[in-house]
Amino acid sequence: MPWLQISVHTNQNHAEQAEDTLLQYGACSVTLKDAADEPILEPAPGETPIWKNIIATGLFNNIENQEQLIGRITAEFDNGEYSITTEILQDQNWTRSWMDHYQAMQFGERLWVCPWHIEPPEPDATNLRLDPGLAFGTGTHPTTSLCLSWLDQNIQQPKSLLDFGCGSGILAIAALLLGLEQADGVDIDPQALEASLANAKANQVENRLHLYTSEQFATEHKQQQYEIVVANILSGPLVELAPTLAGHTLAGGDIVLSGILTEQAEGIIDAYTPYFKMDTPIFEGDWVLIHGCRLT
Repeated sequence: MPWLQISVHTNQNHAEQAEDTLLQYGACSVTLKDAADEPILEPAPGETPIWKNIIATGLFNNIENQEQLIGRITAEFDNGEYSITTEILQDQNWTRSWMDHYQAMQFGERLWVCPWHIEPPEPDATNLRLDPGLAFGTGTHPTTSLCLSWLDQNIQQPKSLLDFGCGSGILAIAALLLGLEQADGVDIDPQALEASLANAKANQVENRLHLYTSEQFATEHKQQQYEIVVANILSGPLVELAPTLAGHTLAGGDIVLSGILTEQAEGIIDAYTPYFKMDTPIFEGDWVLIHGCRLT
């Protein structure tokens, strides 16, 4: 069965009306997306940000009277604040189609991240199995890619690692598969810890990965130190956490920081310089990885 897709191009002031109207006329679902490649980073607490330019897309499964339906919806938006586009989507296995966009990805020389529906291109390599599309990170974003490449290059012998803001657990799991002895993962979101545990079990490293909420870790492991501390989170928390993350890093140990835009790098380096000898940042597109060695 084909589907009718109706998209309303508008701005943030009219996004709610566009969504409500599409639902009123029978849309099975409505999706809002950015119409102008405008990233939203680090919203204020309690704030629900939305882009200035919006595309509200409704999906309709009853298209027998599509011309009439399109006409009625178009009439609702008959002014300069809106424009309408339509498309017929042929029915297909949507899950299969979505998954087919994702392929195995290589990071450095040894490490691959492979979705479960794909056989690893190099069976003898270090293959981390992880399905795409998880909200907590799968390696497709430059911030995660930068960290995975660093781990591939620098995990050469058993060490201890703290993954602060572990999300899906991808960084800690990758490090364990590369030969790390043990890792701890910390996140403020219990669902992230559930995802990390499930992924660790799938990759058979759950016995070497210990997971904690931020509150548990601060209470139970306040003095714990590690040879490697990785934090792929937003720049604001990274600055605030500089003394905390430094305290968890052994003398001579490594700090690996990501989730940082190019223009934010200087502020991060300034925050960590009292505790670490900071290296030149590593860039991937607009994003940066910053590494430092803990001062003795």
